[in-house]
Amino acid sequence: MPADDLANRFTYHAPKGDQPERYQHIRREGLNLANLMDEFCPESREKSLAITKLEEAVMWANAAIARHQ
Repeated sequence: MPADDLANRFTYHAPKGDQPERYQHIRREGLNLANLMDEFCPESREKSLAITKLEEAVMWANAAIARHQ
């Protein structure tokens, strides 16, 4: 793996421009989907995993913005 890629992964990226609003929009839509899953899915391991994966998707989407813009 290139050293600059590793450095980018382990460096703090201060928000700039409209990034905070974009992060919040992604989080808000993630919460909307999480609430939908919570309402329609029965309590189960599968539901828990789905919500965990959604948390991961939100985190990685925001990381894409932070690291590459």
